[in-house]
Amino acid sequence: MKPISSIYINVKGRLLDLATPQVMGILNVTPDSFYSGSRMQTEEDIAARARQILDEGASIIDIGAYSSRPNAEHISAEEEMRRLRTGLEILNRNHPDAIISVDTFRADVAEECVKEYGVAIINDIAAGEMDHRMFQTVADLGVPYIMMHMQGTPQNMQKEPSYDNLIKDVFLYFARKVQQLRDLGVKDIILDPGFGFGKTLEHNYELLAHLEEFHIFELPVLVGVSRKSMIYKLLGGTPQDSLNGTTVLDTVALMKGAHILRVHDVREAVEAVRITEKLKIESGYDK
Repeated sequence: MKPISSIYINVKGRLLDLATPQVMGILNVTPDSFYSGSRMQTEEDIAARARQILDEGASIIDIGAYSSRPNAEHISAEEEMRRLRTGLEILNRNHPDAIISVDTFRADVAEECVKEYGVAIINDIAAGEMDHRMFQTVADLGVPYIMMHMQGTPQNMQKEPSYDNLIKDVFLYFARKVQQLRDLGVKDIILDPGFGFGKTLEHNYELLAHLEEFHIFELPVLVGVSRKSMIYKLLGGTPQDSLNGTTVLDTVALMKGAHILRVHDVREAVEAVRITEKLKIESGYDK
């Protein structure tokens, strides 16, 4: 199926064209994210990471303060917001025009980030399942909403995940959620299939193999496979060894029509976008 040729999201009154895939750089203000290279704790580290993300060509900075790796420690909303304040103050001071996404499943946290710090996008790993006020909050705030498919919670999602039919189950999940959001008046919805969240190695590759079928929703698709276990469990090694595998999977995702890549390594993802876009142009794929 051919990807959607023209698709936009409204970001603080500006239209962001996703017909050309965009790169979202990960900025974790956590002490325990699964990839140690992404953990930024000091003001100097946070500022340097934000500058690196933008300098290497990302159009969105995704800031998160709650580690969602398997078996991660559950922290309070107060602690999550404390960490986010530090990072957002630095971002606003140094990069006031940057498009910022906040990675949170909590409605109150999302609301404060948008209203107090001008965050432009909400990125929810739980699609409203871990805070049932999230959908109404997103509707009230009027910001783009990334909703991810996850089976379970970060604390239990990798304890024997199973599906009757993976693709069908994920599609039905999104169909129900999209309708709920539409009924509330949410306009800009982005789908994240949730690689690594309540999926086995085989589930992850099945999901990627069928990625182009998500265009049936006529909504942007975000792919986040950066340095995840679906790479190093197949090839061996650790997250630190998984840059090459990440770039391979990002390239596959782009050829299957991904609109946003969420990554740790921005320069490599931007290069993958440029190469695949050139290939599509020369092949007439984008016409």
